[in-house]
Parts: sequence; C-alpha cells; structure tokens
Amino acid sequence: MNYYGAKEIADSFRTVRKNTVQVAEDIPESKYGFRAADGTRTVGEHLAHIAMGPAWAERIHRTEALRTLEGFDFFKFFGEIDKKEKQPRTKAQLIDLLRNDGEQFAKWLEGLSEDFLGQKVEMPAAMGQPAKSRFEMLISVKEHEMHTRAQLMVIERMIGIVPHLTRRSEEMMASMQQTQSKAGAQ
Repeated sequence: MNYYGAKEIADSFRTVRKNTVQVAEDIPESKYGFRAADGTRTVGEHLAHIAMGPAWAERIHRTEALRTLEGFDFFKFFGEIDKKEKQPRTKAQLIDLLRNDGEQFAKWLEGLSEDFLGQKVEMPAAMGQPAKSRFEMLISVKEHEMHTRAQLMVIERMIGIVPHLTRRSEEMMASMQQTQSKAGAQ
C-alpha cells in the first residue's frame, strides 16, 4: 500500500499552485516586466513558465502515455511550449491560466491509479539515466514549480514585497510569542 498516491499528489500540487497564485496576486502588474538580471525571465515570463509546466507531464503521461522517451522530439515540444509561454498576457490572464489549468491538471492527477503511477518510463540513452516511475516524473512538476516560485519570492524582496509565506510565518511566530508571554505572566 502506498501512503502517497494520486490524491496526495493532486492535493500537494493544489497547495503549491495556490501559493504561486498568491505570489502572482501580490506582485503589482506594473512589476510583471521586472527582470532580476540579464539572461533571466521577467516576473510575467516566470509565471507563464510555471503555468506551462504541467504540459510536459500531460504530453508524456496523459496524451501519449509513453513508456519510453527514446525518439521523443524534445526540441519540437519545448519549441511549442516556448511559443505559448511568450504569448503576451495581462496579470489577470496569467492568474486565470494558473488557476484553471492548474486545477485541470490536479483533477487529472487525482484520478490516476497506483498501477499507472508505478509504471516505468525509459529515458533516452543519451541522457544516461535509469527509467523513472510516472510517480517520480509527476512529482517533478510540483518540484519545478516550487523552484521557479522561489525565484519569484526573491524578486518580491527585490521590489519591496515581503512574500506571503514569510508574512504568515512571522504572524504565527508573533502569536506564539504573545501566547507564551501571557502564559508566563500568569
């Protein structure tokens, strides 16, 4: 019996996506063109990149249900995704894309069977990597989003915003300290 299956993957993806949407909402649209350094994505480009993140997994595991990536045209696929990422979008459009496409992906995830999640997908020989389970590959979508969102949270600091997760943690610590102080005064 697995303790972490399709429902847990979907739930954890939803949590990660909810936090990404909060970051997108917290950053003013006037800062969506901000680029932290040459050669990096702007805020808007980061958000579009995150929104397109599940497309890879959906193509491999849902649309084509591939058992091997040998012969898969990575360059064509990522070229198509790159075009989609670069489409101009407003803040509202990006947030809508993150919410709606994210929920569609999560709904698909929660319906996957343990057998499907356990299937191995062979990597191309040129990668020199062993086969990976669909479970591992699907978890990587969430990991990729968390990695990219972390970059956005650094950008938030650069433009003068305290990230929501930091604010929440600081509020919790202040509340705990206040409770402890009251208990000590009694």
